[in-house]
Amino acid sequence: MNVEIITKEDLKEFKTEMLAEIKQLIKPEEGQAKQWLKSAEVRKLLNISPGTLQNLRINGTLRFTKIGGMMYYKLEDINRLLEGGNK
Repeated sequence: MNVEIITKEDLKEFKTEMLAEIKQLIKPEEGQAKQWLKSAEVRKLLNISPGTLQNLRINGTLRFTKIGGMMYYKLEDINRLLEGGNK
């Protein structure tokens, strides 16, 4: 039986690599618009308060993804909301 020991340093390295990959997925490509927006960006774009954004989340009008403590919103969902089709 082969046993492999994982050290704290191994876990720190794994964490660093994983965070770098997540940031790369969230970061827009050169010349492309962002696909995902943070709450503050959405509030500014829609000119709404934090409470209004929370209500949009709670009633299902605006879908979101929570990663860690941050909430992200798809730009296409926001555009759909602005166009009046919230499905």
